[in-house]
Amino acid sequence: MNKFLALLALVAIVMLPSCTNKSQANQPETAMETATPTAASIYDFTVKDIDGKDVSLADFKGKVLVIVNVASKCGLTPQYAEIQAFYDKYKEKGVVVLGFPANNFAGQEPGSNEQIKTFCSTNYGVTFPMFAKVSVKGNDQHALYKWLTHKDQNGVVEAPVTWNFQKFVVNREGKVVSSFSPQTTVTNAKFLEAIQSLL
Repeated sequence: MNKFLALLALVAIVMLPSCTNKSQANQPETAMETATPTAASIYDFTVKDIDGKDVSLADFKGKVLVIVNVASKCGLTPQYAEIQAFYDKYKEKGVVVLGFPANNFAGQEPGSNEQIKTFCSTNYGVTFPMFAKVSVKGNDQHALYKWLTHKDQNGVVEAPVTWNFQKFVVNREGKVVSSFSPQTTVTNAKFLEAIQSLL
């Protein structure tokens, strides 16, 4: 019996360092997997346009950007008309609207990129840049929207997207300066003040 107990103790001593080393070996790997690189500015991102081509957002350096997550079957979809009119008025002053279709809210953007492009052109005469459909929240959130919505990444605003047509304003240096609720239109006085302050 004593020999059996001694053998068990010996096995436990041999196994213990092995388990400890395995745990320690896994720690750095886990840390690396959960680490998220933080972009210095919006210019660090490359996205797909609505036709599937890569677009570096550095192409918009020096512009004031209004980034909007859009949807075709939402009660707020008529905002497209105001957004297009806003773009027509301010583009000569260096303002660019970037539209990102997203299907995160009540399945209100179910179409393909081609269908979305046709819808926007036919119904609202959209000419501002439109991009491929992305996810703006959740586990599959696009990297750009992780940066836009998390203060620990953009350094300014903590602004999770709450519905279609939320608006982010980015200054000429590629930094987020403000976020506006989906219900706040581009004709709203506070929104226009924010734009005017950057011109």
